[in-house]
Amino acid sequence: MHKYIGKIIEIIYEDRKGKITQRKIEVLGVKNGRVKAKCLKSNALRIFNEENILSWRLSKGSGVDAS
Repeated sequence: MHKYIGKIIEIIYEDRKGKITQRKIEVLGVKNGRVKAKCLKSNALRIFNEENILSWRLSKGSGVDAS
């Protein structure tokens, strides 16, 4: 996940209640299994548990080749 710092990614995330959501986030930092990010839908800063991120990919149109 460290390689995505400063990039916009799309994630599938399971919260602590078991609810699964899809989000587009800008990764600001990664430390101790937690991902600090800006949620682009709500424009809010969020902390995500890395182990609860079920899937991720570089967002289309982010200007970076994902290969």
